[in-house]
Amino acid sequence: MRETVKPTDLLRWYDANARELPWRVAPAERLAGVTPDPYHVWLSEIMLQQTTVVTVKAYFLKFLQRWPSIEDLAAAEDADVMAEWAGLGYYARARNLLKCARVVTKEHGGQFPKTEKELLKLPGIGPYTAAAIGAIAFDRPTTVLDGNVERVMARLYRVAEPLPAAKETLRAYAAGLTPNKRAGDYAQAVMDLGATVCTPRNPVCGLCPWRSGCLGFREQDAQSYPRKLPKKAKPVRFGVAYVLIRDDGAVLLERRPDKGLLGGMLGWPGSEWAEGPVDSTPPAPAGWQELGAEVRHTFTHFHLRLKVHFARVSGETTPDRGEFLERNHYRPADLPTVMRKVWNLAQPALKEK
Repeated sequence: MRETVKPTDLLRWYDANARELPWRVAPAERLAGVTPDPYHVWLSEIMLQQTTVVTVKAYFLKFLQRWPSIEDLAAAEDADVMAEWAGLGYYARARNLLKCARVVTKEHGGQFPKTEKELLKLPGIGPYTAAAIGAIAFDRPTTVLDGNVERVMARLYRVAEPLPAAKETLRAYAAGLTPNKRAGDYAQAVMDLGATVCTPRNPVCGLCPWRSGCLGFREQDAQSYPRKLPKKAKPVRFGVAYVLIRDDGAVLLERRPDKGLLGGMLGWPGSEWAEGPVDSTPPAPAGWQELGAEVRHTFTHFHLRLKVHFARVSGETTPDRGEFLERNHYRPADLPTVMRKVWNLAQPALKEK
């Protein structure tokens, strides 16, 4: 007979096995009365969207060092925040991060609202993030449903319906297990369980505190859940990037429009990214040369292949678009990943000229 799945079993496991994360209050501390900083919870949750914990740790600490409070972040220059975000990807998150910080500072006195309804009104906060902040920061029994939780629920109950259609079914199961007490620890516990034990491949069922009540474990097919619809093949887009450097070391960069992919980020002037032939005009007259290699980068919805053209010019050159930045006014690390790839490819050729 299948045993009942109990939140208390998971919480006992979490008390002994919780991951140590820079934005987290450990369960023992929380039981002793230490409460999480909602700013830390919010910042980490925004960064963790579509990004691994390992990658986020360094960015989180760097942000906190530079902007210790939400008021500090709200007062930051947009370009500085976008530069520090470079490499995390999904740059709309950074734009919404600033918008949200400013709304919370101006309209809420620097304090995050505690209810999901009010949290959902803030820029960049959707249902998952509102639930996570509600639970982790304020210990409210909200239903947190990320990829880890979906996987755990799908295996516990052997949900045959594939994702994304099964999402609401999985949410209902998750809601049914969410306790009124220690809701914040429970939310983090079930996410930790999915991240460290109930993993996508080779789940370690022998270490799972819920294995006796898990239908997937009982039927020995846990790894086949959650089921997903086949992914559509990503299209390939093509483009051109122009790397222009002056004799004094200044480089030509332009800031992309706020809306759209890589919005608000610095990058090399270039063409549109299209699935067909690319029509492109260089940003300034120069002795342009094309590299024999191309940059390849994958975004969420498409693969990108960029031809790279490079040139050196004198200080008298006036570009049609973009702006020359002195070498000490920018860092390659401030560029989004695809633009850093362009620089890394072009730099050796520029040194040879």
